[in-house]
Amino acid sequence: MVAIFNRRQAKYLFKRVQELEAKLERANFTEFWNLLQNPVRLIFLNFLSGLARGFGIAIGLTIVASIFLVLLTRLASLNLPVIGKYIADLVRIINQHLRLYS
Repeated sequence: MVAIFNRRQAKYLFKRVQELEAKLERANFTEFWNLLQNPVRLIFLNFLSGLARGFGIAIGLTIVASIFLVLLTRLASLNLPVIGKYIADLVRIINQHLRLYS
C-alpha cells in the first residue's frame, strides 16, 4: 500500500518529527543510549552512586542519633518524675554500648 501525503500532512508530520527530535535531545537520550551500550561504565556509575548513598545514610543517621541522645540526656537531667527514670536508663544503656564499641 502506498501512502500519498499532501503537502499539509507532510508539513505536519515533519513538524512532529522535529518536536520528537528536540524532546529526545533535551532528555539527553543519546547519552543514556551510550551508557546502555557500555555496561562496564554503567556498573561503575551505579557502584559509585551506591557508595555515595550509603555514605550519606551513615553520616545522616549518626547526626540524627547524636541529636537524639543529647535531647534524651537533657530530658533526663530535668528529673521528670515518670519519664526521667526511663530516659536515664536508656541513656545509661546507650553510653555502655558506646564504651563497649569504642
